[in-house]
Amino acid sequence: MSFFHPIHHTFAPHVNGAAVLRTLSLLLQPWKWREGPERETLRKELTRRYSADVFLFASGREALAALLMALKGPERAEIIVQAFTCLVVPNAIQAAGKVPVYADIEQDTLNLDVADVERRITPRTQAIICQHTFGIPADTYKLRALCDRYGLLLIEDCAHVMPDETGPQTIGKDGDFMLLSFGRDKAISGVTGGAMLSKRPDISVSLRAQEGDAISLSLLRIKRLLFYPLVYFVARPLYGIGLGKPLLWLARKIGALVPILTKEEKQGRMDARLHRLPNACASLALAGLRDLTAINDHRRALTKYYFAEAARHRWTFPKAIHPDLPLQKFPLFTKNAEGIRRSLKKQNIHLQDGWSGCTICPPGSPMEEASYRPGSDPRAESSAQQILNLPTHPTMTKEQARMLVDKLRNLLKQTN
Repeated sequence: MSFFHPIHHTFAPHVNGAAVLRTLSLLLQPWKWREGPERETLRKELTRRYSADVFLFASGREALAALLMALKGPERAEIIVQAFTCLVVPNAIQAAGKVPVYADIEQDTLNLDVADVERRITPRTQAIICQHTFGIPADTYKLRALCDRYGLLLIEDCAHVMPDETGPQTIGKDGDFMLLSFGRDKAISGVTGGAMLSKRPDISVSLRAQEGDAISLSLLRIKRLLFYPLVYFVARPLYGIGLGKPLLWLARKIGALVPILTKEEKQGRMDARLHRLPNACASLALAGLRDLTAINDHRRALTKYYFAEAARHRWTFPKAIHPDLPLQKFPLFTKNAEGIRRSLKKQNIHLQDGWSGCTICPPGSPMEEASYRPGSDPRAESSAQQILNLPTHPTMTKEQARMLVDKLRNLLKQTN
């Protein structure tokens, strides 16, 4: 089966037949691309679910930048963020005129080490960004106590997970703010988009002004975003016969696809202009939000399967993982993780997800421009080199998961 349908992390992981039909319908209604009722419906549904003020932007990184721009404080205020994070986070911090300060992680959680966070606090520290890496809940209880003790704000980065009625119940509970992303491989997908959820009415006033001043994306850019599900839906099954990659190359060459990161962002620079969430992308995200429990149940089922297999074969994985989590991906630790990924790629199994082999992701991110000093966070750097992530996304089937585990069993025996 994998010969025609690749096992992957990033080839339109939310795109199925229903998503293609929704996208085609939107392409035929260009009057709904920028404005329409779906954006406000999405806002109301997020408000109802998470009991917070909701502000919508064209990406999660813009939502984060909007919040940081709204915060009053000292010039060049410091924002603590974990090492082993995505480049867009320090980019957003710096676009808002603030300074990222990195703290190390715990290998058992892939999240912030609270003791190391406290060591990084200075009089210029304004906030802590707490990342729930791959859907593994961070210790927000301890971070909340730390923030209260030092008078800091707590921002929960929920780009990798959106809790439903089943859980995890701790996510979103202790933070002043909750960052959501509707990117292509996130908890739900609008192709692009993001939200900042605020429990601080005083700062909500400034966030409302930030959203009100945001500009619209061009109609051409929205059209290109809507092409993404269609192009990948066609290209994905062609990878096994060598046609998928050329098709995607051609689509990028003719401008039919919008890159996840711009050239400037890859170099550590983010445009400080903010953009409104297009109504068309809000419509796609709203469909995902309505299916959130089903999406999370699928992730929980694959997490439970990987957990059982990893325990049975004595593979190493973060101890904080339990089998009922709706993980965005299931992380293993192994020697020669990159060699295993290369070996699997020859079999149409693509486990490079941008989070492998790099402390600031994706690989090749500029450390100096991100204000990261190599060697400063050894557990994050070690974990990044050893990590091997297994897919749990909505179009990853149980059959594919079994096939992946079978192939991993032999490779990990040879490695470990």
